[in-house]
Amino acid sequence: MPAISILMPVRNEEQYLRATLDSIYRQTFTNWELIAVDDGSNDGTAAILFEASHGDARVTVIRRDGGGLVAALNSGLAACQAPLLARLDGDDICHPRRLELQAALLDAQPEIGLVASAFRHFPRTGLKQGMIDYESWQNSLTDHALVIRDLLVESPFVHPSIMTRRSIMTGLGGYQDNGWPEDYDLWLRMAAAGVRFARLPQNLLFWRDHPERATRTMDEYAAHAFRACKCHHLLNGFLRGVADVVIAGAGLEARAWQRLLAAAGVTVSTWLDVDPKKIGRTLHGAPVISPNKLQLFGRKMIVAIGVRGAREQFRSVAKTYGWHEGMDFVCVA
Repeated sequence: MPAISILMPVRNEEQYLRATLDSIYRQTFTNWELIAVDDGSNDGTAAILFEASHGDARVTVIRRDGGGLVAALNSGLAACQAPLLARLDGDDICHPRRLELQAALLDAQPEIGLVASAFRHFPRTGLKQGMIDYESWQNSLTDHALVIRDLLVESPFVHPSIMTRRSIMTGLGGYQDNGWPEDYDLWLRMAAAGVRFARLPQNLLFWRDHPERATRTMDEYAAHAFRACKCHHLLNGFLRGVADVVIAGAGLEARAWQRLLAAAGVTVSTWLDVDPKKIGRTLHGAPVISPNKLQLFGRKMIVAIGVRGAREQFRSVAKTYGWHEGMDFVCVA
């Protein structure tokens, strides 16, 4: 019986797949099985996986005629046998000690349900500042408390960097197809179920950046889809039973949140901003005020300020007024 199942959905990955497989073969931890789900590839992917499965008994290939990422993931999940489940994509590279170190942490700390690692984009040439900032931000979430604090800002884990317990995955019903990122939705469901998170500080995953990557091509990973996912989970958690909110920010991101919340029946009673040009105006029937004029008194606040660095500035302001993150406000940008 394998100790770790590696779940790897692939579609048309012939250009990078051999390098990914080589990084699995080089693992210092060898008691693994690879469940590779070929979701209707029409290039050389199937031939590469056929060769891999006939050359190593630890490799199992599931061939599908298509159906999408979530269906492929759930098909592979059903075939996984090990108590620990690691994710990998067919275009990324694992550090040789990735499986060893992640399994050791989960074995030593049974209270941890998911462990990620630091990651690094490659190739670096042409990498845009937004992706570099995302890498730095995510790698800075070094423990459970920091992950939970920023859980609604962005996805706190790169999917192919995580290892979790298969019992958690099956207990939550696997992956769900809701028109938004299936991995981010899973982290939010895990958090709601009380799963504890950890991150190893080493760069154990090298995340390949290229134009065909799913995060660049699939509608489920667009900004509006992330926003919809966050809103769904907010309405079932922080905003459960809430009829009106305060929104910190009055820019494009904040207005997008106003429209999303309005569609769910939640109105904006007050806008919070520091721009003198906006303070005193009325936006969608609600006043725009400065922080020193706001009295929360049990109301909930959504912080939707898209300007770089503004989130930490707001947290400093909130501290001076005694507003508590997670209780009085959450950051969604």
